[in-house]
Amino acid sequence: MEITFLGTSSGVPTRSRNVSSVALRLIQRGELWLFDCGEGTQHQFLRSDLRVSQLRRIFVTHMHGDHIFGLMGLLASCGLAGNMEEVDIYGPPELNDYLKYCRRYSQTYFSYPVRVHAVQPGVVFEDDQYVVTCELLKHRVTAHGYRVSEKDRPGHFDVDRARALGIPSGPLYGKLKNGETITLENGQRISGQDLCGPTQIGRKVVYCTDTVFCDGAVKLAEDADLLIHEATFSHAEAEMAFQRQHSTSTMAAQVAHLAGVRQLIMTHFSPRYAPGNPVQLQDLLAEAKAIFPNTLMASDFFAYEVPKR
Repeated sequence: MEITFLGTSSGVPTRSRNVSSVALRLIQRGELWLFDCGEGTQHQFLRSDLRVSQLRRIFVTHMHGDHIFGLMGLLASCGLAGNMEEVDIYGPPELNDYLKYCRRYSQTYFSYPVRVHAVQPGVVFEDDQYVVTCELLKHRVTAHGYRVSEKDRPGHFDVDRARALGIPSGPLYGKLKNGETITLENGQRISGQDLCGPTQIGRKVVYCTDTVFCDGAVKLAEDADLLIHEATFSHAEAEMAFQRQHSTSTMAAQVAHLAGVRQLIMTHFSPRYAPGNPVQLQDLLAEAKAIFPNTLMASDFFAYEVPKR
């Protein structure tokens, strides 16, 4: 699981930061999952090492323009390229109407299946390897945070020991790898748990934006390996953060601390912290690290590999 930040500014792009979009690369599956798609995201793909042809799922937090204005352009370009198989999009109920009218008035035809799923708190996607859940955040419009959980896997199977016990290779190995108990022809019973190493604990990645500090974010981030959380404002501008329903650096750190996460990466920074402002982005990082030391600050194209437990 590898994260690439394609946009880390809030509201509007700057010379060095595009608006919100984060890509999750599932290397073994050869898939990309995208979280939000601000204006210019397809250009960010072109400037990165990511392959848009691997895009499989898009998760939208809410309907503000800096999170969705790049969606239609990206989907249209993928269709013209002719190398897309299918895309599933998850987000607020209004998202389907938005895309429908964009397609109608721009007369855009998708040459591949695009399915839109309205989300509500709970499970929004699940297969044999991953489960994605969402929770309500606290913003000026309905907004959801997302949690991607990799399912636990059996530990390493000791093939040499299985052979030494006289277990023939084939279907029995599969049962043992799954932790089942088998009976050999001589009546000997062997438990798969005795031939497998410790269970490989699945990793958990959480994406929370836009939101002011809220219990929903803490619940979603519980015991996560990585929390990606907005930090639009510095602590000194907490009043503005509450008015606009955004987070400060210290709010993001408090969520990480209360949820017991392993790593916090802050994103979605206000353009106000430009040269000349007495408060700089490094000050926001220092504020967060005072509460939660394992904090990093994202920049466009910053990549982070989620470590295995």
